[in-house]
Amino acid sequence: QVQLVESGGGLVQAGGSLRLSCAASRSINSINNMGWYRQAPGKQRELVASITQGGSTNYADSVKGRFTISRDNAKNTVNLQMNSLKPEDTAVYYCNAVAKMLLTYWGQGTQVTVSS
Repeated sequence: QVQLVESGGGLVQAGGSLRLSCAASRSINSINNMGWYRQAPGKQRELVASITQGGSTNYADSVKGRFTISRDNAKNTVNLQMNSLKPEDTAVYYCNAVAKMLLTYWGQGTQVTVSS
């Protein structure tokens, strides 16, 4: 079992930047996949970005070129650097981890609000 705690959300003007961080309660070195999802009001939860144990990344088309996901196994964290933010990025952002037996863990989320 792993606990995930997100931080770094807030209110920002369009075009601004935020950096989200997800802190895990234990080593993430053996966790297969970690990622960020988001859910806006009235919308389905969607994958924003993910990173594998080996460092491979993928991004939603809507954030490519603007967001960067990274993981720091030594610090047990995964980060999401968000640049050139748009109002459409407004959502609650959730950290997730997929471990053995396909067990999935979620943080409680952090609110990102982008104003025009």
